[in-house]
Amino acid sequence: MTKGRSDTIDFAGSKLRRPRHVCAFFNGDDEAYRVLGPFIRDGLECDHKAIHLVGSDRREEHLSRLRCEGIDTDAAQKTGQLEVRTTVDAYLQDGRFDQDRMVETFGRLASGNATGQFPLSRIVCQMDWAADGQSHLQDLIEFEARVNDLWSEHDDVVICVYDLGKFGGETVVDVLRTHPLVVIGGVLQENPFFTPPAQFLDELRERNAAKGQETRAAD
Repeated sequence: MTKGRSDTIDFAGSKLRRPRHVCAFFNGDDEAYRVLGPFIRDGLECDHKAIHLVGSDRREEHLSRLRCEGIDTDAAQKTGQLEVRTTVDAYLQDGRFDQDRMVETFGRLASGNATGQFPLSRIVCQMDWAADGQSHLQDLIEFEARVNDLWSEHDDVVICVYDLGKFGGETVVDVLRTHPLVVIGGVLQENPFFTPPAQFLDELRERNAAKGQETRAAD
């Protein structure tokens, strides 16, 4: 691929155009890295910035997987082209998930706002942290919808990686509805179930209000 910006980016057997907010559903790490590895390597070769959010206990495994793709992770980190952050530091500062803070954080990560020599960023977010408990899921789903407005203004690619074995069916459906693009079976496709953020958030609030009424009635 030509270095720098591009109207299309190769990913998962297809072309990424715009918008570039993707939910990628995989069955385990091996399937995920088979798809993500070439995409990450290609981005580094194109002089794109790589920002990866991974579990704190998986950082070394992640770097090892990248090295298996022929990526010199030490060199890429020294130049600042590869940045690996932990999901706890990124999403759960002070042990809580704050939607507004996260929108601001991703706004600063966006290539149009960041300083540096890289024309755009390829951001890969491992979402396993959200499967550890139900307390963050509601805020996460709202955030996934809200952040579409931010990414629609930038060229960056944002891949939200979900392990299907770790999330329930209702969560998977909501995640699916908040992303304009989806990877299923290792193939990228436009998401026919994507719901515009404002509409989705209205539906979500109505759903939560109904659940609240049911809970009060049960009490």
